[in-house]
Amino acid sequence: MSGICYSKNVMSFSPNSRPRLAAALFVVIILGLAALCTSRTFAQQATAPATTPTPANKADAADFDAASDEVLAQMSEITGLALRSPLKKSLRSREQIRAHIIKEMNDDKDAAERYAGARSAEAFGLLPKGFDLDSFMIDLLTEQIAGLYDPKAHEFYVADWIPVDDDQQRVVMAHELTHALEDQHFQIETWAKAARPNDDAELARESVLEGSAMVAMVEYILHGSGRSLQDLPDIDPAMLIGDMANTPLLKKAPPFIKDALVFPYIDGLTFSATILKPSGWEALAGIFTKPPASTQQIMHPALYSAGKVPAPVSLPSMEKALGADWSKLEENVMGEFGWKEVLKQFLGEPRGKTLSAAWDGDRYAVYEEKPSKRLLLLTRERLASQALAERFFGQYSEALEKKHEKRSNLFRKPDFFSFDTPNGGVFLRCFENECVTLEGGSRALLLQLNKEMNWPPVPEQPKVLEKTAKEIAKRGRPYRSNKLGQENRPLDNSGSAVTRRAEAQVD
Repeated sequence: MSGICYSKNVMSFSPNSRPRLAAALFVVIILGLAALCTSRTFAQQATAPATTPTPANKADAADFDAASDEVLAQMSEITGLALRSPLKKSLRSREQIRAHIIKEMNDDKDAAERYAGARSAEAFGLLPKGFDLDSFMIDLLTEQIAGLYDPKAHEFYVADWIPVDDDQQRVVMAHELTHALEDQHFQIETWAKAARPNDDAELARESVLEGSAMVAMVEYILHGSGRSLQDLPDIDPAMLIGDMANTPLLKKAPPFIKDALVFPYIDGLTFSATILKPSGWEALAGIFTKPPASTQQIMHPALYSAGKVPAPVSLPSMEKALGADWSKLEENVMGEFGWKEVLKQFLGEPRGKTLSAAWDGDRYAVYEEKPSKRLLLLTRERLASQALAERFFGQYSEALEKKHEKRSNLFRKPDFFSFDTPNGGVFLRCFENECVTLEGGSRALLLQLNKEMNWPPVPEQPKVLEKTAKEIAKRGRPYRSNKLGQENRPLDNSGSAVTRRAEAQVD
């Protein structure tokens, strides 16, 4: 289901997916666009009231039908998409919207699939351990939804707490009715799901749906001003989403959830505007015929125009090597957006954005040990060049250190990095323009993986390091343990600890 500001996949989070449930409305985006494009602001606040509105405040159903028919006609004129069959329209209470969210969540993926997605996001460090994603998303979307279009029922509805004569409701209608028109021409639910099981490709298609509806909505806001799609200004996302933290649940949301919810609307808007501007809405059918293959194409529209598609990447099966106590929770594609989120989490926005742009394909798998619920994460990334793979190695090794606070036995070579944690070993290995990571596994498992991929031998950690440490200890040189769990760390002549990186470096 499509609409403002989320689609269903966030309800069953794979690390790079978001909910493709229906049309939620983070109205702060709408207000930002309205202010940007028309210098108008809406006095009505966009947060659903805590109590059920009184009948006197509810929009009259007849007025709602008339308003939606009027907006539908305008959206058909703007997009050039004719209405092919009558559209069901209705008002929904907050409780009805909540019930719809829960139903769509269960219809889209079962509890086991949603559990796997949430744990995968946890394995990447994108969600806190034990985060109750289902409950949080149900509450968050109930708070935020102002209107949605349901392509299964071919029905459009709006929250009944927004007054029908409010401009805000008509802006909601403009977005959602664009989805309704697109559905009649392109069967949007089937079209979006055709990308499965590739989550990254599905998110790219969702971004087309949300982005094109955003462009149409902006044109609706501009209606009567003499401006059109070709006059659409460049959009600064910060102007549109800066107030999101002021909504109660969004303020509590992990950064990844905020980004995943917003991505299809903001990045999708930029993509759709870039592709549609030269020739207008006539180009829309071409996007549905040739959909973007990745979030990378959404983030860099020139790559879509150039036909640049990600390289296929595969992972060897590790089930036999892991044994019967382990089961695979999920295997999928992160994409540039997903890796940007991971890198941003540990290295910050600027570095994450720059480094993720080198992405040229990936695959990940998450396994769970049944008795302990311990996770194992395996990834394989292809970078655009060997030089960029070397840069990824240097910076992602730093990210892994920040991700795992308790670590010991660091070992570093130019293309190999490893350390131990209480939950297993962490390994990063690069060869030519590819890198693999293994978190929560053993060296034996890494060697098996390396063998399956036909990569050169894995560097051995010289045993002389341990022997030398014991000899120094015998001579009575002072040692101390550190906060990272590394014991017997030598002090230099000044009494300060020798740097960990120099201690671990092996030439």
